[in-house]
Amino acid sequence: MGAQLRVYKRRIRSVTATKKITKAMEMIAASRIVKAQRQVAASTPYASELNRAVTAVATGSNTKHPLTTEADAPARAAVLLITSDRGLAGGYSSNAIKAAEKLTERLRGEGKEVDTYIVGRKGVAYYGFRERKVMDSWTGFTDSPTYADAKRVAGPLIEAVTTETAEGGVDELHIVFTEFVSMMTQNPVDNRMLPLSLTETSAATAAGVAEEKGKKDEILPLFDFEPSAEDVLDALLPRYVESRIYNALLQAAASEHAARRRAMKAATDNAGELIKSLSRLANAARQAEITQEISEIVGGASALADATAGSDK
Repeated sequence: MGAQLRVYKRRIRSVTATKKITKAMEMIAASRIVKAQRQVAASTPYASELNRAVTAVATGSNTKHPLTTEADAPARAAVLLITSDRGLAGGYSSNAIKAAEKLTERLRGEGKEVDTYIVGRKGVAYYGFRERKVMDSWTGFTDSPTYADAKRVAGPLIEAVTTETAEGGVDELHIVFTEFVSMMTQNPVDNRMLPLSLTETSAATAAGVAEEKGKKDEILPLFDFEPSAEDVLDALLPRYVESRIYNALLQAAASEHAARRRAMKAATDNAGELIKSLSRLANAARQAEITQEISEIVGGASALADATAGSDK
């Protein structure tokens, strides 16, 4: 019985140590979420104004450009998948991978070849284990991305978009990442970055101008481009792709921290429940041991009393 009690106590010490670790990781993740949310909020105005500028150039000119012009028969698409470098974040990376798999199947169903680009060790490991081809990958910065990281990721993608399909280029550029909605909700999404869809952005721009002027029928201004609209689009293309990727990386980082905080909180709570269960078992074993010891003492005393009574006769 004593050996069983020692086993319970050893397990309680082990689970208690694990609980301390998960609690510390929960607190670290919670502190990093605030910083990630601030970065997302800070990057939004720049991305919005850049999107407005691209829309203005695209709607104000008839120039054919990879940023705004769809191919007549798109044959190849690039998919950028953003996962995490570290685990212990619940289903964060697996949900993003599932969204990328669905997007890939849909694009292939449309008759397009798919080139995959991956951010994060989890995605790289997933595709590497299945021996799937990856055009390029980046790791080491998913929990705290910078604009320099976004530029490094955007470089090969911009080159692929600006290259002819016959020479290994792509007609479309998609991005799969986890959108941060709230501390409890993070949704994996897939967005097409290129070619830029002008329908919604043009409507949003027109609505914004009309709201500022207080008129529903506000006419959008005309633009003159120097040196040319094509040169302006060439200059905006890398900025647009970099800003979209940077915003996606920040959203993914905030989602990763939120998912890890939630997973570590669940682990901490489970450890607490396990400690309570083991403590009850240990107490029961201790009580059984005490009861057995008392029984042995009583039995020994009774036997001694009987032996003494026999000798007196």
